[in-house]
Amino acid sequence: MRGRPCRRTGLVLLLGVLGALWSCSRDEPRLSPLAPDDTVVALGDSLTAGTGAPAEESYPEVLGRLLGRPVLNSGRPGETTTEGLRRLPGVLKTHRPRLVILCEGGNDFLRGTPPKVVEANLRRMIQTVREFGAELVLVAVPRPGLLVPVPDLYEDLGEEFGIPVEAEVLREVLTAPALKSDPIHPNARGYRRIAEALASLLRRAGAVD
Repeated sequence: MRGRPCRRTGLVLLLGVLGALWSCSRDEPRLSPLAPDDTVVALGDSLTAGTGAPAEESYPEVLGRLLGRPVLNSGRPGETTTEGLRRLPGVLKTHRPRLVILCEGGNDFLRGTPPKVVEANLRRMIQTVREFGAELVLVAVPRPGLLVPVPDLYEDLGEEFGIPVEAEVLREVLTAPALKSDPIHPNARGYRRIAEALASLLRRAGAVD
């Protein structure tokens, strides 16, 4: 008789966990399916450009191979969110993407830019992409530090705009010495891990099969 309440409690807890997982999956932001001729642009700094690995091993190049469609690499080493915000309209006008993968903020954190400035710049970039008529995925960039913390601002922006956020893969890669070419850049294996995480996110969000 003593075992029944424990089993009931365990069942209630299990159902609660399953319900929470179902709720999270149900509420995950969705993207429109990409047509075969839709353009995807990856915008960012050296993490997008692929510093630390051969050009063909940057995450946009690997992601393109995983998806079976080109992903244009618009990464610029050393770029801050302020500089990315200035560059963005020209990128949109030139390439006319249907989807933008935005990975910015690392150089701001290295230079001590206040998080509120980074968040404001990213918000304006998201608004610019939306006004252009494209959709967007946000990649969270961790701050330098002992535990390489990921600022809440990325998830906050994802919730504010209802856009998918890949919040963990960069922290995972940048805390694994085997996936890095130097203290702040991945190697080819690290960029592949980023590409795999983004491919999974795009499939979950409905952008690709």
